[in-house]
Amino acid sequence: MQDKNFDSLAGKFARNIYGTRKGEIRAAVLWRDLTETMPAIHSSRLRVLDAGGGFGHLSQKLAALGHEVVLCDISAEMLALAKQQIDACDTELNIKLVHSAIQDLNPAELGQFDLILCHAVVEWLVDAKSTMAGLLKMLKPGGSFSLMFFNLEAMRFHALISGNFDYVKADFKIKKKVRLTPTHPLTPDTVLDWFADWQLSLDCRSGVRVIHDYLKKHLPPDFDNTQLLEMELIYSRYPAYRDLGRYVHFMGHSRVC
Repeated sequence: MQDKNFDSLAGKFARNIYGTRKGEIRAAVLWRDLTETMPAIHSSRLRVLDAGGGFGHLSQKLAALGHEVVLCDISAEMLALAKQQIDACDTELNIKLVHSAIQDLNPAELGQFDLILCHAVVEWLVDAKSTMAGLLKMLKPGGSFSLMFFNLEAMRFHALISGNFDYVKADFKIKKKVRLTPTHPLTPDTVLDWFADWQLSLDCRSGVRVIHDYLKKHLPPDFDNTQLLEMELIYSRYPAYRDLGRYVHFMGHSRVC
């Protein structure tokens, strides 16, 4: 079994993630968490690694603030999209593009980073824990790690409230899966154990899309997307809702030697 490569789905993936209401929510929650957990984003020049970052939505935003960014992805098509957007930017962005699987990144060549991002990647990896452990070798002492993963508990709950009981009983194993449905979803408890094993202090824990994916099909005529985003940001950290987010975002930092 191989890790997922989005070469053939690059355009569709980009549209589905950031060209929609759910993409706006994802971007807002991640940016809120990053800036609140790492105030230095607005005051210092950081080295940032965006591992499996696709076309680099956050990479470009961080580089626009003056940070030095390395954006890596296994998909050449995703990196081509990134280059197009970077070249079209009005200001020069300090972003190095690296076509590589995360497992093949060279720490001796790339050095260490103040912040490592890995968003919506681990759920596509055959051996996510080992891959992340290798990635963390490039995190500076005291550096921050931002990990967003597809939530198995949200997947289960969504199936339950949809009445897909046989799907849940079969442990989500079906003959034909939707191509953008992650193959290795994770529970928050599993990732918490990983953070403990990696000796990372947990600084932030948020749900991503804690409301959006459970909205009824027939909404009030005056439904307001602005209010939806506001409510997502508020309730993303309520424990009762946080762990039902379609994705969960953890931020932690390593020990200072």
